[in-house]
Amino acid sequence: MEKAPVSESRPLRQASRQRRRAVRGPAAMEMDARWGPAVRLLVLVRAWALVSGQVRYSVPEEAKTGTVVGRLWQELGLEAGDAEARQLRVVWQGRRASVEVSGASGALVVSSRLDREELCGKSAPCSLRLEVLLERPLRVFPVELEVTDINDNAPRFPVNEEAFNIAELSLPGSRFPLEGASDADIGANAELSYTLSPSEHFRLDHQRNDDQSDSLALILTKPLDRERVPVHRLILTATDGGRPSLTGTMELVITVLDANDNAPQFNQSVYKIKVLEGSEVGTLLITLSATDLDEGSNSDIMYLFSRRVAAQVKEMFSVDENKGELRLQGKLDYEEMDNYEITIEARDKGTPPLSGHCKVLLEVLDVNDNAPEVWVTSLSVPVPEDASVGTVVALLSVSDRDSGANGRVRCWVWPSSPFGLESRFAGSYSLVLREALDRERVSAYEVEVRAEDGGQPALRGSRGVRVPVSDVNDNAPSFSQAVYTVLARENNAAGAELARLWARDPDEAENGRVSYSVWEGGTGATSSGGGWRPASSYVSVDAESGRLWAVRPLDYEELQVLQFEVRAVDAGEPPLFGNATVQLFVVDENDNAPMLLPPAGGGPGLVPFVGGVVGASVEAATGSESETLWAWATWGSPAGQVVAKIRAVDADSGYNAWLRYEVWEPRGKGPFRVGLYSGEVSTARALEEADGPRQRLVIVVRDHGEPSRSATATLSVSLVEGGEAALSVAGSSSSSRLGVLSVAEGSLAAGAASSSANVWLVVAICAVSSLLVLALVLYGVARCAPRAAVLSGPSPATLVCASEVGSWSYSQRQSRSLCVAEGAGKSDLIVFTPNLPPPPPGPVAENGSVGNGLSPSPLSSSMASNGSSGC
Repeated sequence: MEKAPVSESRPLRQASRQRRRAVRGPAAMEMDARWGPAVRLLVLVRAWALVSGQVRYSVPEEAKTGTVVGRLWQELGLEAGDAEARQLRVVWQGRRASVEVSGASGALVVSSRLDREELCGKSAPCSLRLEVLLERPLRVFPVELEVTDINDNAPRFPVNEEAFNIAELSLPGSRFPLEGASDADIGANAELSYTLSPSEHFRLDHQRNDDQSDSLALILTKPLDRERVPVHRLILTATDGGRPSLTGTMELVITVLDANDNAPQFNQSVYKIKVLEGSEVGTLLITLSATDLDEGSNSDIMYLFSRRVAAQVKEMFSVDENKGELRLQGKLDYEEMDNYEITIEARDKGTPPLSGHCKVLLEVLDVNDNAPEVWVTSLSVPVPEDASVGTVVALLSVSDRDSGANGRVRCWVWPSSPFGLESRFAGSYSLVLREALDRERVSAYEVEVRAEDGGQPALRGSRGVRVPVSDVNDNAPSFSQAVYTVLARENNAAGAELARLWARDPDEAENGRVSYSVWEGGTGATSSGGGWRPASSYVSVDAESGRLWAVRPLDYEELQVLQFEVRAVDAGEPPLFGNATVQLFVVDENDNAPMLLPPAGGGPGLVPFVGGVVGASVEAATGSESETLWAWATWGSPAGQVVAKIRAVDADSGYNAWLRYEVWEPRGKGPFRVGLYSGEVSTARALEEADGPRQRLVIVVRDHGEPSRSATATLSVSLVEGGEAALSVAGSSSSSRLGVLSVAEGSLAAGAASSSANVWLVVAICAVSSLLVLALVLYGVARCAPRAAVLSGPSPATLVCASEVGSWSYSQRQSRSLCVAEGAGKSDLIVFTPNLPPPPPGPVAENGSVGNGLSPSPLSSSMASNGSSGC
């Protein structure tokens, strides 16, 4: 075999080797230093194989370009340099050339990357058959090139990340198969081992099967808790058996699928809130919040009342199912319920649903919305008016449903008297008497017990208590006045009502029921006949009504004033009484006609009367009395000469006894006239012979009553000479007989016959003058002397006197007399405005006239004793 010529010298080869080394870099040089001995050994083996007929070379994959696989020129027995000259080259069979023959050195070198996995895959061994072509002469040499595996491929998983979904409730020991890694290398370089990153929940199970395949599984060692670790991230590492070993990793992403294994949880187990009572409906009280560590529908929460919540709570509150808002839907009343315990449930929507619970302790805060209340627990009425001070009238209970200052109550009584409050203990009071009572002043009290709390603003309450006062017999009957003046007309019928008396007793019932009676203790009257009679013989009083009525007809001429006492007695125990004095004045009626009195003497020209009442007749028409009187008058008497005096008296009084005199006959202008009120008959003019020897006068005496009554007197006046008149006077003075004015016709004739009548006439005139003066003196003394009043009693009487001219004069505490010369005096009394009490409630007498009851208006009447008509 020829050796291939060596085309280049050793220095050049060395220089070329150094350049290749420089190009290859430090890494290639390191590789050469590592694989150099192996390559030389392989070349020797191949050279031997070539000599024996088969050239084999072995080169590690991934050998660097230029790496000498073998020195073919030596294998072929060529000289150095012949390989290039004889065009030694390598021919591949259907593959691209990865090795070539270096022309300069004739060595088989790596020309491109050798990748065993690309060339042979997992086949082992990896032998490449190639032919070495030598031209000049043409020769072919088979060469087998074995590419040996190096650990240049790391284990490789199909994916870089593998995701798993594992249920949260998976049991420990559960297996989850894994796909192992692959390694392109072969042999020991492809033997893989697996490791798993540390985990408390998982471990790796690696088993080698009989077919040398690996079986990988992930084993669950501890229950999963999605809520604690929802995703587990593990690193699975595959390590080959090469030197140095290479690794490949894959991330295992394990998602824990949620299971409804967590009940909703509130952030607090107990919520405490405070709400004012009376808050508006719909007020938000609190928003509850619960969380569920689960997810999805397992974490959807709805809020509702627990089944143990009372119906009252459900009526008062509402909870929003989705938002957890607890709201007020009723009126809170502290006094009914001051706190609520509400159990709220938070329930998820998992299967089965789980729930959590919390308590809401709601405290109701008091506001001053309740006024104090006052109750009467005991009432002791009526209260006697003589009850002592300190008597307990009622027991009261005062309360306020509020609390604290809103429930502190103070109480008082309005009006403040006569009752007061005494506190017994908290909330209890006694209504006691503080002052003496008087039922007659106040029969019942409307007491108001007022209470006020300490709230802001304060509220008030009250309770009215009616306290009636019971009567005791502490008041005697009392008349409205001590003295009553009652006027009664005389001749009243028996049983006629005179007045009504009324006594007031402020007590009630039997204590105030009054009965009346005429008190006989010394009351009565003395009649004009001189006998004493008790008051009950004249009047009587009804025991129940107090009606005063006449027992018998009253006669003013018999009785003018009756004074007596009426006693009023109540029916109490003991009975009390009161007295009133009644002054009963009998009012005169014109029931007596004037009565003529016998003459007491004559005036100038008047001779003593020698006869009595010559005649007396009562005229049927007028009811008057007629009597013939005698008188004388001298011719030539001047006008105004008193001839006679007519005397008359009326048993009545006042106007009824006020007399006036009139000449009835002759009518016209006669020679005589009569004084209207004095009754003196005097000459109206000088007497003349033409007047005749005798004049007859009819004189009417009338009173002023209604209707008036009258009496008539016939006066016969004889006209004589002066001497005859003196004899008449002397004769009349020697006579002691009283009679009606008359002059005997016989004595007048005898006086005319005597011649010495003039002397006696002078004597008679002197005697008459002396008597006249004496009569005037006595009359003046009688007029000026005071007379005792007719009436007696505690109150003064008003007396009225009539003057000669018919006017009235008034005086108090004394009487005036209506008088005539030598006549009996007569006192006239008129009482005005009787002081009568108002009648008691009940019917009033229809007849308001005096004597038939009490007149509604003051009455005046005149009452007088016997007397005459002139002063």
